Amino acid sequence: MSTLAVGKPVLTPKALLHQKYGRKACYRIEEVHEPVENSCPGLALPQHVRCRYRCYLELPELSIVSDAFTRKKDAEQAAAQMAIEKLVLQCSLPMLSIIDKIKLGIQAKADNLTPEEAWDELVARVSYLFSEEVEAIRVPCSAEKSVGTLSINIVPNKYYMDEMARSLGVCDSSLVLISRSIGKASSEMRIYFSALEVPLLSPNPSLEFLSSVEHVKQIFNESASFLSGQNIYGDAILATVGYTWRSPDLSHEDVSLGTYYRMLLHRLPDGCYKLSRDAILAAELPIAFTTRSNWRGPCPKELLCMFCRQHRLSEPTFSVKSPLDIATSPDHKPMALKLCDKVKALKSIKEDEFGWDGVPDSVDEHSGEASNFICEIRILSKGNDVLLEYAPEESYRKENDAIQNASLKVLIWFNKYLKQSVAPIETLSSVGDVQGPDLGLSPSQGSLACISYAVALVMDEEGMNELIERKDEFEFEVGTGAVIPQLETCVMQLSINQEARFVVALPSRDLILAAAGEAAKYFAKLLSSDSFREKSCYLEYSIKLLGVTEPFEDRMEQALFSPSLSKQRVEYALRHIRESCAKTLVDFGCGSGSLLESLLEHKTTLQKIVGVDLSKKGLSRAAKMVHSKLSMNSNHGIENASLKSAELYYGSITDFDPRLYAFDIGTCLEVIEHMEEDQAHMFGDVVLGYFCPHTLIVSTPNYEYNPILQKTSLPDKDDDMDEKSQTSQCRFRNHDHKFEWTREQFEHWASNLAVTHNYGVEFGGVGGSEGVEPGFASQIAIFRRDATHQAKQCMMNWESKQVYEVVWEWTDRSRSAAA
Repeated sequence: MSTLAVGKPVLTPKALLHQKYGRKACYRIEEVHEPVENSCPGLALPQHVRCRYRCYLELPELSIVSDAFTRKKDAEQAAAQMAIEKLVLQCSLPMLSIIDKIKLGIQAKADNLTPEEAWDELVARVSYLFSEEVEAIRVPCSAEKSVGTLSINIVPNKYYMDEMARSLGVCDSSLVLISRSIGKASSEMRIYFSALEVPLLSPNPSLEFLSSVEHVKQIFNESASFLSGQNIYGDAILATVGYTWRSPDLSHEDVSLGTYYRMLLHRLPDGCYKLSRDAILAAELPIAFTTRSNWRGPCPKELLCMFCRQHRLSEPTFSVKSPLDIATSPDHKPMALKLCDKVKALKSIKEDEFGWDGVPDSVDEHSGEASNFICEIRILSKGNDVLLEYAPEESYRKENDAIQNASLKVLIWFNKYLKQSVAPIETLSSVGDVQGPDLGLSPSQGSLACISYAVALVMDEEGMNELIERKDEFEFEVGTGAVIPQLETCVMQLSINQEARFVVALPSRDLILAAAGEAAKYFAKLLSSDSFREKSCYLEYSIKLLGVTEPFEDRMEQALFSPSLSKQRVEYALRHIRESCAKTLVDFGCGSGSLLESLLEHKTTLQKIVGVDLSKKGLSRAAKMVHSKLSMNSNHGIENASLKSAELYYGSITDFDPRLYAFDIGTCLEVIEHMEEDQAHMFGDVVLGYFCPHTLIVSTPNYEYNPILQKTSLPDKDDDMDEKSQTSQCRFRNHDHKFEWTREQFEHWASNLAVTHNYGVEFGGVGGSEGVEPGFASQIAIFRRDATHQAKQCMMNWESKQVYEVVWEWTDRSRSAAA
């Protein structure tokens, strides 16, 4: 029988260096842009450039710079190969004479050395190649001192705890205490610290130490205590040294500065989410859970369980109930949050001090049926003492939504409770110039935006621009607080393939070093240098919008209707606007201005158009779109000659502003379902009783049509497939909808308004067929004012104040001036 000899795999230069240095070998890649030879001289278009990469390798007492390569890993391997060649050369020097060393370019520190002196110098210079040093982290107890690295010498046949004692300044290793393991259960990463210095009652050494705070001489180490979960006083050392069951030999690994700051960040719910997305400077723990298909990263329930394990709490208990179960339970008492006495005493807080500010409630008030779910959460300490109880009052249509939203709110509370050290990022300046053509497709509330971004530390005075964090592809749901506010604001102003930059003030040092990862040591040195000035330093974000996935509502409609349901609604309104020969129009809840844009594409009799909305982001996009459309029409000679002015107002459509009184026509397309039902009733009274347009067009989803939409659309494989069966209770078309009415409910609302305010009303719709069940997908009511009764209803509030803020306006004089 022949045998096959299997040789050992050949290690790459980088792997060889890693065997010796581990994380001490720091690689940094720099892009090198080289111009491509111009194949078309005189061409005015921007020319392409070739991107190559150069590697900077830092080793103890040795630095290497590679040549430029087309691939990053080629540059790293080349730098590693150059380093190995230099190290081999240095190791062979003892066999050479002083003259030979000089010929090889390695000068001695002094001339005229004897052979013995030359040998001693050489041994000193290369001794680190043969030493067993472990990189550890020194965590000072004083907040004025910075966390730094130190080397622990691990010498064979010598007790490593003696070296720990020496590093802590303790005379005897018996006075060094060791924390429980940190991180994974199999890890030997622990915190080493000295015992408290307290007096003894008696010279008898067997007596226990007193723990009275009055005798403690050392300072409480807040960072080390937070990381380990136990009280630690004085300076501490974080190191990975110890014996494992795998081997009788002492095992050890380096702990980098970046690892320390990431572990510190991982102890916070927000930090845990940032690390899971690998986007420390961009991501934030979202404030709302909409659908599982839109959520990115670990789900809130998983994050909460992870948080409890890290802080050595019991696993959270999730109790899901329906409103019927709660109503029949004699022990249930409505509450939002209940804390144990120990937690209150520790932080001196009250139960209502940490509300759910900024967290939108997703209360489902559609039918009041008992199929909705509420999730109560209970968390115990390891001693089975109740630490926290949370019982929300809002309910959700799906059991999973109730669990995830309750978990998310508890996580947000823990973030506030821990008073996280990660300072919020503050805006320093606005978004810079947007680059790239406007393709018209921009993110909206509920859509998924996919971006690439890079974050650099910039120091103007030094001309420095150092990359800290970069992601080639990062996806998040718009409107849920999943990224820092400045980034979302910037992305909302872009269309696909557009790029922009903005700058923010520096966040906390801890956050920067956690984001820096393996380069944390370099940035720590940089931030501590004398040339560093906080006022002249900032973070620069470079953003590119790669793609947009429309909200689930739009995807559902597009799967069944062509043209899309939104376009059919606009065309329906346009037809009635043209038939009415109206001269003035106001669009209540204009959003990004889709209806206003369509008006400018058709010839109408309109002389004045106005949009009102409560979203400044939407109004900003509407202003850009309307201005662009007006300019384009003017340049191509297809302008609407009748149009005299266009205005956009910021304000609530439930507030009356006399400037919009008695317009010829008003529109409100797919808006009222985003309001609470009582606000929708208020809007009806305000618009018909105060604004008094001659004609009002209102559209809203028909809830009875949802089963057809949700069956026709192709659901995401991760989209809430945990339901046991499809029931008659269909979800709303958009997570932001507060209600969706049936035909009977909508007609009841519209008919009552018409009777109350002396209007006539007729009903129609788009998407579907009239007289065929279940009616139209979008139901529409058209109100027409009864002219014989208008004065009494409409003139009584003429003295009201002007409550709307003008955010943009255009007049035909602007067109004339431009011409």
